[in-house]
Amino acid sequence: MSRFQDEVELVPRPAFAIGVCVWLAFFLLMFLVPIGHDPQLRNWPLAGKLAISVLPGLPLFFLASLVGYVYADAKRRGMRYVMWTWLAALIPNAIGIILYFVLRDPLLLNCTQCGAQVRTGFAFCPKCGGSLSHACPQCRRAVEPGWTHCVYCGASLSGA
Repeated sequence: MSRFQDEVELVPRPAFAIGVCVWLAFFLLMFLVPIGHDPQLRNWPLAGKLAISVLPGLPLFFLASLVGYVYADAKRRGMRYVMWTWLAALIPNAIGIILYFVLRDPLLLNCTQCGAQVRTGFAFCPKCGGSLSHACPQCRRAVEPGWTHCVYCGASLSGA
């Protein structure tokens, strides 16, 4: 499967259900009210009536799906998923969703020894204490493999 399909599968089913219900409500509202009360719209071809009924609810369907995605993605990244879901849903014009995509944390990594999920940049696992990356021998902070000196304490990394 492609990455896009993997991300779409992340959206919870209730979010899709809410999106479908909102779309269906808009479809029925647009199909019954304007077409039923306007004599000029009654003469339109069926394709035009369906287009004017189907299209207005689609952005709301996608908005509900994106809010569901924000919920699931923030949860798997170890972020405050309830707060981000509310922000994505309540800030108008999808600005909350855009803010989430700009400010979201990187995905969590699994510890190679105990399997616990840890944030990127940790030198040691907080659960088992196992080494996750190269660490400075003096201050024990995470360092990159090509560095010759620790950027935090200045210690030489030639022996690390």
